[in-house]
Amino acid sequence: MAGVLVLGAGGLIGQFVAADLLRRGIKVTAAARRLSAVQRDLFGDGAREAAIASLDVGELRDLIAQSGADAVLNCIGVLQDQPGSSTHEAHDGFVERLIAALCAAGRPVLLIHVSIPGEHGADITPFAQSKRRADGLIIESGLPHAILRPGFVMAPAPYGGSAMLRALAALPVDLPRDLSERPFRYVAVEDIADTVAALAERWKPGEPYAAIYDLMHPEPHTMQSVLAQLRSWLGDIWPWRMPMPGFAIDLGARAGDLSSWLGWSPPIRSTAITELRRGVTGDPARWMADTGIAPRSLDALLRERPATVENRWFARLYLMKALIVATLVVFWCVSGLIAITVAYDDALEMMARSGFPGGQSHAFVITSSLTDIVVGLLIAFRRTHRIGLVAGIVVAAGYMLGTAVLTPALWIEPLGALVKTGPAIVLMMVALAISDNR
Repeated sequence: MAGVLVLGAGGLIGQFVAADLLRRGIKVTAAARRLSAVQRDLFGDGAREAAIASLDVGELRDLIAQSGADAVLNCIGVLQDQPGSSTHEAHDGFVERLIAALCAAGRPVLLIHVSIPGEHGADITPFAQSKRRADGLIIESGLPHAILRPGFVMAPAPYGGSAMLRALAALPVDLPRDLSERPFRYVAVEDIADTVAALAERWKPGEPYAAIYDLMHPEPHTMQSVLAQLRSWLGDIWPWRMPMPGFAIDLGARAGDLSSWLGWSPPIRSTAITELRRGVTGDPARWMADTGIAPRSLDALLRERPATVENRWFARLYLMKALIVATLVVFWCVSGLIAITVAYDDALEMMARSGFPGGQSHAFVITSSLTDIVVGLLIAFRRTHRIGLVAGIVVAAGYMLGTAVLTPALWIEPLGALVKTGPAIVLMMVALAISDNR
């Protein structure tokens, strides 16, 4: 085996499989739009950073040639449209160019494509429809291929949907029946890695190959039963649970949709909820027979890696992260708007008492108010989030220091506005500490 080119190696499946192949002694070229420092160190000389889903046929052909790989694993995917990416461009549009690049490679290469489970007729979201169109293009291409359709992926590292599931398990709530009782087949990411390794090692260049496998544990489950196992694993501390109303799920999905337009990729979005409501189903019989893989059960997985304090911290903080970010955005933007509108005259009066001339008072109030709003907006957008947090800490500390020198009486004013700035700085430090996604 000359090696495997992993497209989308920065994601949950791509990273795990690429690392697993390396451990097996298989040469890996790990390509992704963006790799973390840890991932770059892990993949070493095999790391490649590029806007993979936007590459044209020639660029993809060159990437395949440079990798020297006999197999290409495609893990590229997006949940729904947002600025900078679309389901069509990431799925069927990209696969169409990838097929053309493989046809132009001048040698046979096995395409291993990660798709989604479920029947074609049940596809109602652009995500599922574009994924299914990509499957059709691969089947019609005549290229040697294996289409993998994993169930809900359980992995040691929490990311995306797996992170959301752990967070839900840590909450004292029960999901609405339309979610909790839906079929919910899962698969261990280790089983996906075993499958890719088996395909890459067994396939001989030049041999025809065509397979579609549902990768999932054969035992039927529901989301409720899986959450119950995760709660037990985390050491469930809640003696009671309250039912979560259906509108709360839909409201959370709409909030997730909104945040995606700010550059975030939350797992709770309307597409994710729609897909979960239709259930995660499939038939793993052919996959198990062809590969000889005995899928790992969730119980076995959880026993292999007992929950530690870091697992419990993550589960409890994951959904709090969104609340922390939203709180800080509101805190900075609203404080700036108040100072420049309804409290403008009071702010000028305070500056006058501090000995500032009128012109300087106006300039300072307007500048500081606009600064607050800008800090809030920087925190809101994913790309500038960390910059906004650092700026917020510096600005808030500057306000506290400047006020201590110019108007020390404000430190003992009845509502304690300045005293409350200290906890706000701490909250921004917490947000900075948990800002990483992977």
